[in-house]
Amino acid sequence: MSNVILHDLVMKRESKTFTDSLYAILTAAGLFTGPKYMLSALSGMAFIFTVHERLRPHSVTAYGQWGTVHKRAADSLGIFTVTDAGRTRHPTFQSYQQDAVQWIKSSLDQGIGAIYWIPEFGVIYGYDDEDRVFYVQDGNSGENGIVLYDNFGLNFTPFWYAQIFGGKVKIPAEDMVLEAIRMALDDWENPYSVLPDRSIASGRMAYTYLIQALEQGDYDAYGAVYILDSYRVSRREIMQFLREAGLLFPELKEALTMYEQLADLSTGLKSWISCDTENRVINRSDIPSLVEMLTEAKGLEEHAMRTFRSISGRYPDLNRSTVPRWGLSSAR
Repeated sequence: MSNVILHDLVMKRESKTFTDSLYAILTAAGLFTGPKYMLSALSGMAFIFTVHERLRPHSVTAYGQWGTVHKRAADSLGIFTVTDAGRTRHPTFQSYQQDAVQWIKSSLDQGIGAIYWIPEFGVIYGYDDEDRVFYVQDGNSGENGIVLYDNFGLNFTPFWYAQIFGGKVKIPAEDMVLEAIRMALDDWENPYSVLPDRSIASGRMAYTYLIQALEQGDYDAYGAVYILDSYRVSRREIMQFLREAGLLFPELKEALTMYEQLADLSTGLKSWISCDTENRVINRSDIPSLVEMLTEAKGLEEHAMRTFRSISGRYPDLNRSTVPRWGLSSAR
């Protein structure tokens, strides 16, 4: 019987929960140095913007196939990663469950935590074989939770997900920045990230869904606030990223100006959200002003994407122009 606790691994909720989990694990393991906003942008996660047609809270994590998106995030940072996931109703779930328990323990033995769908995303930072439990953090408070090995993957959603990390390769900073703005373009141009389901829009189309739901008034009150909170944080992360990336690519100054204006606009979101007896909600009387702000923000972001597109076109893009020998590549 053995046990491991990674005391230096502390998750803090500040960004998307996957980003918060990834940052906590990689910094604790010495696989990433720098502020969270740089990891958020360089992994492509900051640029992801998804909205359900009725603004349900799962919008924020409903950005397509997690394995594909999250592997892309790690690849862009030069980090080796392994993911596994599925539906708990599948008859093979128990076999995958027990296998995952073993490879997560192995990762912890090597001093690297695991990302785990609680939900939302959190981190596994330790285990105890005697009690047959994992120790889990969700970043919401200083309190930690436990998950029995036999209950691994079981939650109120039909999905389970886990991800671990390994070694790192060096990617030139210029290449990482170029890949970040190309991932931004990919996500901006993709209207639906979970096809064939069109109830969730992404990128440019996400603005349309958000504005329409607010104007119609038939939306999830909690989800609306959660989406706007995530939106405000991610757009500020992009602005901070562009300030540093501009040292490598001065041509990004125009895009930075757009995101600085967008960040200024989004500071008003707090004043349009009030607390009722239980939850934070959007003030109905402020919706016209909010819609006006989002319409302007969409235009600013569209302008920034044109700048990204222009810069991207000046440099080779092997990730998207080279056809792998095992088949055609698809938009990521």
